[in-house]
Amino acid sequence: MHGQAVIAGTRVPVGVILDRLAAGMPAEEITAEYPMVAVAGVCAAAYGAALAREELLRRRSHGEVQAR
Repeated sequence: MHGQAVIAGTRVPVGVILDRLAAGMPAEEITAEYPMVAVAGVCAAAYGAALAREELLRRRSHGEVQAR
């Protein structure tokens, strides 16, 4: 997928799943649309995004990353 992170065991980009979550789509609807993705994969994508956000906020608070 050209360097994009994908849901484990699939070729579905994590960004696609995160876009669906951001639009308010429940995990059950996402897995119906992408049957190769388990609810656990949707949860893992959301958790990974939350961890990345927290790390970015931590770095910003320490002056390691400039806000745009």
